[in-house]
Amino acid sequence: MIIQKELQLPSFSRGYHLITRQVVNALPDLPEKGLLNVFIHHTSAGLMINENADPTVRVDMESIFNHLVPENLPFLEHTMEGPDDMPSHIKSALTGVSLTIPISNNRLKLGTWQGIYLCEFRNHGGGRRLTLTVYS
Repeated sequence: MIIQKELQLPSFSRGYHLITRQVVNALPDLPEKGLLNVFIHHTSAGLMINENADPTVRVDMESIFNHLVPENLPFLEHTMEGPDDMPSHIKSALTGVSLTIPISNNRLKLGTWQGIYLCEFRNHGGGRRLTLTVYS
């Protein structure tokens, strides 16, 4: 059986935002076993699973990604939408736009310290749309 839901997230500031609770709350009762695929419909934001306990992880993620892909690189040509746009596309390619999470005992089988993150790479990205697909 396949169940699919859409989740419209509100606008978030640039950075890394835990969205595990929003994802779980948008889902129906989960099967005993299965898979959840989370897909984001945007090219300037991404998804990741990472530590959910210490908020400094989010600060460090922002710092390292900005170090790896800074704004205002002189050789970038796709600049019409602002200096944060092309770096956002590159960061999205690095993090990815989908996650697959196992389901066991009617729950997402995330590790103790794992959470689902929305990675907002734009300064003013707006609301973000996710498709949540449960396979059982």
